[in-house]
Amino acid sequence: MSVFRALVRRELSAFFQGPTGFIIIATVLFLIGLGFVVVLSGLNGQATPMPVTQVFYGTYFFWVILLLIAPVITMRSFAMERASGTYESLMTAPVGDWQVVLSKFTGALIFYAILWLPLLVCSGVVRFYVGESAVLEPGTIFTSALGVLLVGCLYMSLGCFASALTRNQAVAAVSGFALGAALFFTGFFSFFAGDRSDWLSQLARHVSLPNHMESFSRGVIDLGAVIFFSSLTALFLYFTHKVVESRRWK
Repeated sequence: MSVFRALVRRELSAFFQGPTGFIIIATVLFLIGLGFVVVLSGLNGQATPMPVTQVFYGTYFFWVILLLIAPVITMRSFAMERASGTYESLMTAPVGDWQVVLSKFTGALIFYAILWLPLLVCSGVVRFYVGESAVLEPGTIFTSALGVLLVGCLYMSLGCFASALTRNQAVAAVSGFALGAALFFTGFFSFFAGDRSDWLSQLARHVSLPNHMESFSRGVIDLGAVIFFSSLTALFLYFTHKVVESRRWK
């Protein structure tokens, strides 16, 4: 366990050793702030029957942040190790493949979670000034944070998989973005399917990330969504492990 913690600390420290981590933080702060300004400006003086969290996650700001930032966070995880020549040293160290994969995933996920902490601050400020608990309940904030974390787990595992396939960080970022965008836009078929009950429409509704996130933002913990995110996260981590395992013996 101490080896795993050391590997996670190594991953986290790498984000703050150069300007990349601070640029990511600044970009996310700007987009979160802009998103809240747009949402609150649109609701100024108007009553809303839904929580502010549902209004925010119904906009494109959250998904723009996720689709653009997630590949940038994970692009260096394996690609930079291989490009800099430290990958071989890491693979010959007395650590297991799963320790390497999970430490990189955990480090990226912790950094991802840190990026969203200002959103909790914004929610607290809104709750304080609105003075209406029904608009922004603690339970709704908790389920929304859980949804953000589960979506992050999926996209961090997907990005790690893309990074493990190449030694070029730019290629890893583009590949991670393409996979994440494909997964995101697949769910949009459910909006065009309407009330159709064929298997393709049902599948599209099941994989629709906005639909799952809407449930969490309304204060509902959807067990099906939890299983969906957890299963895909485990699947991409397994794929990443197989890629790492295959490269160890080359």
